[in-house]
Amino acid sequence: MNRRATSVLLGAVIAAAGLTACGSAQDGTLPPARTGPAAAPVVTPSPPPEPDKNGKSADPRAKTPPPLPDAETQAKYLAALTAIDADIVHNKPDKAVEHGRSLCQTIARSPGDRKRQNDIAAVRFTSPAHPDGFGPTKASRIRDTVHTHLCPTY
Repeated sequence: MNRRATSVLLGAVIAAAGLTACGSAQDGTLPPARTGPAAAPVVTPSPPPEPDKNGKSADPRAKTPPPLPDAETQAKYLAALTAIDADIVHNKPDKAVEHGRSLCQTIARSPGDRKRQNDIAAVRFTSPAHPDGFGPTKASRIRDTVHTHLCPTY
């Protein structure tokens, strides 16, 4: 046999052996078909990057805000803020979204520093009736709402 024919024959034998090994049980029957949904892969978020020499996060998400939320997400976000205090949004939903996106950057810049995140929420979310913010308890709830609806992966 020539070299080409030998290569083709050898390839066919290997392919057949591979298919046989993968597709049948030892008794010659086919393996049972899978039923039900396939298991979803487990996605483990990577830990945030280490802070730089100034203590700031090297996380690239800290440099730009997350994308604008879709209409459904925005509606849920605004409803959650209103449930905390109706004056948080105070008829300025776009401003509430922008403040939230900005707070997402703070969350990315200061991972694990919950106090700083809450302090920034207290300063960023104000209204004419609350020029000094809504207090530490509501600031913490605002921070949680922002994180849940606008940047849950941060």
